Amino acid sequence: MPIHLTIDQEQRTVTGVSSGEVTLHDFEAYFEAIASAGANHYRKLFDGTEGTSSLTEEEVLSLGARIRGYHLTGPMGPLAIVMGPVQSDTFARVLGALAAADRPMRLFGSVRAARRWLERQEG
Repeated sequence: MPIHLTIDQEQRTVTGVSSGEVTLHDFEAYFEAIASAGANHYRKLFDGTEGTSSLTEEEVLSLGARIRGYHLTGPMGPLAIVMGPVQSDTFARVLGALAAADRPMRLFGSVRAARRWLERQEG
């Protein structure tokens, strides 16, 4: 699976790690799993350093609309995103949709720094 998802109910955290080519279906399944678990308000770490994607413009727009729909369901938890120096433009466009939520969000170059920041956030 291109996005490995771990939801820790006790710690109220979500961790997603991408690897390989991530498709629209993979992104949709990732966001739906979080919503179905009632974890939209949890602290989230997304490690995209090993993932790539070649979503079309239409797919990015569709995914953005879906993400914005989740934002309407209630508060969204803090989000730390780890990206490597060579990430596709697609990930950047998806991040734009994620940034629309009223929540703390930061980009990081390392998982360690992202975890430290996320641990200081309420969620």
